[in-house]
Amino acid sequence: MVKYSDEALDRTFAALADPTRRALLARLGKRDSISVSELAQPFAMSLPAIMKHLDVLSDAGLVARAKTGRIVACRLTTAPMEQAMDWLNRYQRFWSEGLDRLAAFVEEEEWQPNQTLPPTSPGRASASNAVSTPRRRKSSRRGPTRKK
Repeated sequence: MVKYSDEALDRTFAALADPTRRALLARLGKRDSISVSELAQPFAMSLPAIMKHLDVLSDAGLVARAKTGRIVACRLTTAPMEQAMDWLNRYQRFWSEGLDRLAAFVEEEEWQPNQTLPPTSPGRASASNAVSTPRRRKSSRRGPTRKK
């Protein structure tokens, strides 16, 4: 198994895995800066629970917090999200190119279910012309079972 070794990217995706954290980021995206109490207002959870979510987002670098007196304001930071998007776009290009090649192949030669296949030379069987029959499972006796 191949593991991607960039810890910052791992933290970003781990932070984005939780729906509450994604909702917090969505709220932060609507305003430039918002206090923690305002941010927590629509959620049915305690302020300490929101703070734990914000800690995860801060550790991932997705949220920056600044304290002014007794008010802690949060704002969205974009660098980790840009790294995640770059990583995702690389794979999106890979899959798009592969699917485009597949679509081109399929459109090049459309096969109709009633279409007959070209005959093969005598003495040489073609796998596509061979009639396949379902393979029967071998029946075997069950071994001895222990009773309790």
